Amino acid sequence: MATDAGRPLRADAQRNRDRILAAATRVFAEQGLDAHLERIAKEAGVGTGTLYRNFPTRELLIEAAYRNELSRLCDAAPELLATMPPQDALRAWTGRFLDYASAKLGMAEALRAVVASGVDPYDHSRRMMLEALTSLMDAALAAGTIRSDIGPSDMFAALSGIALASGRPEQRAQAERLLDLTLDGLGVRRA
Repeated sequence: MATDAGRPLRADAQRNRDRILAAATRVFAEQGLDAHLERIAKEAGVGTGTLYRNFPTRELLIEAAYRNELSRLCDAAPELLATMPPQDALRAWTGRFLDYASAKLGMAEALRAVVASGVDPYDHSRRMMLEALTSLMDAALAAGTIRSDIGPSDMFAALSGIALASGRPEQRAQAERLLDLTLDGLGVRRA
């Protein structure tokens, strides 16, 4: 939860912040750096003053939107494991990875501008995703539903390849098929 001067945000302020970040992710993914912050505020259902109070610069908004998507992806792993069998949780998470990668791909131009300003929005990204993926794969391995010779870094490389090859929204059906193919290959080998 975000804080204001070290205090947790009020519930309504947190809702506004969450809506701004969701709208920013959508709008930057659609329009890149050409996105108008006024449109983001409008889509979030807040005034521009609220947007600027939370994110005084475009770069801070882009960075926060990216980090929010990353956190949502990584935080989903334990939630999925708590509600479904490990192999199903792994499949659900890989679908969410595609959502994350698609948003990141759409925001690439905006993220490059953030990097050029001296901020590294990718700091810790790989580590966080590998930790989430490791927890999912460890649970599936313990359940006997995946092979032991494929590690999280291998799976991460495969997911990244799928996202690069088929990461656009209009390619989603192909990406889903490639995920299924990859996860079928991850399954337990039969003698």
